[in-house]
Amino acid sequence: MAARSEPRRGGGGGGRRGACAKLLCVWSVCSALSAAYLLYLPLPSALSEPLKLMVVAAAFRGVSQAADIGQSLGLVHHIRLINTVVTGFESLVPLDYEHIQTEDTEFSGVQVRVYQPSVNTQDGLRGAVVFFHGGGWSLGAPKLGSYDLLCKKMASELKAVVVTVDYRMAPDVRFPVQFEDCLQASRFFLQSEVLQLYSVDPQRVAVCGDSAGGNLAAAVAQQIGRDNSTAGKFKLQVLIYPVLQALDFNTASYQQNQKIPILYRELMAHYWLEYLGADPELVHLLLLNNHTAHDQELADPHRAKLDWTRVLPKDVTKHYKPVIPATGSPGILQRVPGLLDVRAAPLLADLEALRSAPRAYIMTGEHDVLRDDGLMYVRRLQQAGVSVTSRHYEDGFHGCVSFAFWPSYFAVGIRAVDDYIAWLRDHL
Repeated sequence: MAARSEPRRGGGGGGRRGACAKLLCVWSVCSALSAAYLLYLPLPSALSEPLKLMVVAAAFRGVSQAADIGQSLGLVHHIRLINTVVTGFESLVPLDYEHIQTEDTEFSGVQVRVYQPSVNTQDGLRGAVVFFHGGGWSLGAPKLGSYDLLCKKMASELKAVVVTVDYRMAPDVRFPVQFEDCLQASRFFLQSEVLQLYSVDPQRVAVCGDSAGGNLAAAVAQQIGRDNSTAGKFKLQVLIYPVLQALDFNTASYQQNQKIPILYRELMAHYWLEYLGADPELVHLLLLNNHTAHDQELADPHRAKLDWTRVLPKDVTKHYKPVIPATGSPGILQRVPGLLDVRAAPLLADLEALRSAPRAYIMTGEHDVLRDDGLMYVRRLQQAGVSVTSRHYEDGFHGCVSFAFWPSYFAVGIRAVDDYIAWLRDHL
């Protein structure tokens, strides 16, 4: 009996082991396919280091998918989870520039960090830069990692005071709070007694920002430029791949780069709705440009400001055509008034407001959905008589400036940072 039962036990164990082996094989294949799916993303060869960008994009997509699952289960708002991961990643970036002093304080109730060279090697007063970080008005750790190093690098190489504004973010607050935080902090810093406290020349202050921070920098520069109650003004503005409008999600660059990481077309629309406190279900209507269809009540001046077929040259727009539906979805512009508010969409400002804006440096990347936002703003500022330096990177992608430091170096990010700091050094 024992002799006959042993084979049966052995056969059963072998069957279980065989089943486990099959399951392990299936799991391995599925994992490999999932990894391949996440990693594989056809990218233009002209992009800076496309294989490395694939890995970064895969990590970002994985975190985003986990965050979406967490929100669908009612566990956590997806932005909070993503921000937790971003903060953890940024904490890996090593500290540097030990000769730069930092001070965490408040400007008119807004949290800021002030960077200063330990030794003032300049005679007399110094220049200054007010910096607003990007992240879709909802993500980012301005006092950690890459942004911290970027501000230290600016302070070191410009021998200037740098103020990074830790403005409140969505989903805790919505527009116009982010704008108002940046405006309040800027007004406070531009007061003569505050500039004197930091040994800053009132004629040598710039405002700078990347992505959503570029949006805030452009809007704040416009507001301060035309505000007669603010004695201090910005001399310069540096806008790094800024997001400037939400009326056309089908510009040539949106069409060309809609699937290029790390800022996808649909993701940008989601950021806008989050910022403006609007129904996220509107995202697909925005992507169709239903809010600016021919039958919608959009003023002709606004349409003209966004007519990229006239503003941008053919070598930029290529073969892409405008997307303006004949019939749209009524009421979107009324339900989401921020879409037409120049504090949220600086590209919509009139020429009078633009004339008061400071001299500009605007950086754009060929492989960025926001490329045309920046290039259209270049033209609009020039039409208003504002001096503009337009710096375009044929291998550039959105977010590359944040990848100028360890552990995610990209050559185009390093070049972009060095170039705009060099411009500031020459003109500040």
